[in-house]
Amino acid sequence: MKALSAPLAAHLASGSTTMAYCWRVTRHDGIVLGFTEHDRDLVYAGTTFAASTGFSASQIEQSLGLSIDNMNAEGALSSAAITDADILAGRYDDATVELFWVNWSDPSMGITIAAGNIGEVKRQGVAFSAEFRSIANRLNQKIGQTYERTCSAKLGDSRCKIDLTSAAYGGSCVAETAGLTAQIIAAGLSGYAKDWFSGGTLRFTSGANTGLTFELKAHLRTSGVDLLEMWMPTPFPVAIGDTATVTAGCRKTFAVCKSKFDNHVNFRGYPHIPGTDAVTRYGVTGAFGQSGGSLFG
Repeated sequence: MKALSAPLAAHLASGSTTMAYCWRVTRHDGIVLGFTEHDRDLVYAGTTFAASTGFSASQIEQSLGLSIDNMNAEGALSSAAITDADILAGRYDDATVELFWVNWSDPSMGITIAAGNIGEVKRQGVAFSAEFRSIANRLNQKIGQTYERTCSAKLGDSRCKIDLTSAAYGGSCVAETAGLTAQIIAAGLSGYAKDWFSGGTLRFTSGANTGLTFELKAHLRTSGVDLLEMWMPTPFPVAIGDTATVTAGCRKTFAVCKSKFDNHVNFRGYPHIPGTDAVTRYGVTGAFGQSGGSLFG
């Protein structure tokens, strides 16, 4: 049960209220935006909530227990703060959202209704719909580690310990491709072996896609020409001359960890774990590896 301040409780009990919903959105790039359904701007909890932003909210139901509360915020791209480019670039994906109920006649009175994250964002023409998911949604996410043959660390993190700032594992390139594309011909990577950046990342440092990071599916080289293939196409057109930084890829196998990174002492997988083949295997007279000893020598 939510605790109300004495003035707010008295206002709600008066029979004539002046309440409005306000949304505070905190994106992963640190930008904080405020929106309200009221017809004038409101200042509450240190944030200015802009009016006339085209926002409207569906009914929200809150329940006890660990069930997930959902609602949709819908609107048009009528706010200068909400741009078509930012939505396409995914800058609102999984952003933190706080929903307040504020007395617009006295904004010092308000209460937090819910907090959570933006889920699926849909766009149609100049309109958009953003799904709100409560904090309970985090309980649906897998947390912890699993035993598997491949490495569970992320390349460059505190468990992996590889320094991705080293020139050996990353560099800069210049696009020689134009348009919306999932494949970029990149100049400046001749110092690296082919396939070096397969499974790595590409982050644009200039052009329309500046600041966006893409996972690389493959790094191919034909007749001295490097081709970087991304899993997803760029949301904005690439121009010839756009610059980007690339980081090496890791296939997360013990062999690659040792041969490519010389980092096998920090390998976070279990390459000798028996697979389903060990369950179905049966003994054959004279077969290799049927001595009863280690299968890996």
